[in-house]
Amino acid sequence: MDEQIIVDNSEMYGALVTAQYARLHHRHHCRENQCTSVLVKYIKAPVHLVWSLVRRFDQPQKYKPFVSRCTVHGHPEIGSLREVNVKSGLPATTSTERLEQLDDNEHILGINIIGGDHRLKNYSSILTVHPEMIDGRAGTMVIESFVVDVPQGNTKDETCYFVESLIKCNLKSLACVSERLAAQDITNPIATTF
Repeated sequence: MDEQIIVDNSEMYGALVTAQYARLHHRHHCRENQCTSVLVKYIKAPVHLVWSLVRRFDQPQKYKPFVSRCTVHGHPEIGSLREVNVKSGLPATTSTERLEQLDDNEHILGINIIGGDHRLKNYSSILTVHPEMIDGRAGTMVIESFVVDVPQGNTKDETCYFVESLIKCNLKSLACVSERLAAQDITNPIATTF
């Protein structure tokens, strides 16, 4: 399996713990025509605040800069579908995604992309958030992993680079939103009920 862990900065906070979380929660079956990767982002905001943004399957645009609109029919629950409109500038306009896992105790979100006008076929991602001390304060370690088919005409490296770039942008935005809310001393979770 061509799996790698990419950390967002040169300091490795608890590298062993990171690897343990990745092995425990981020297992993907990677076939020959697929690529997979694991990315880590440290956020200077408490885990409950970060999770309150991440868990909103119905509102990914709260922190994902490439999402312009999201529609979920009915109450978001395991198996629910969302129709996501993508902002211009990307090689897609829509994505249909299914909620595979939502665990508020373990802070795990799993999503599969099942349709849309893009090249991310058989895409599956898992995102987990974990409490972490950063600079002596309560912070969060976010781990996101994925597996996806390599489109015909592309290499595994090219596909991983593209998907990793999108995820890094999303995680950077999640950090900015979370840290801004934490700086405003908003310590209650953000609208955690659907």
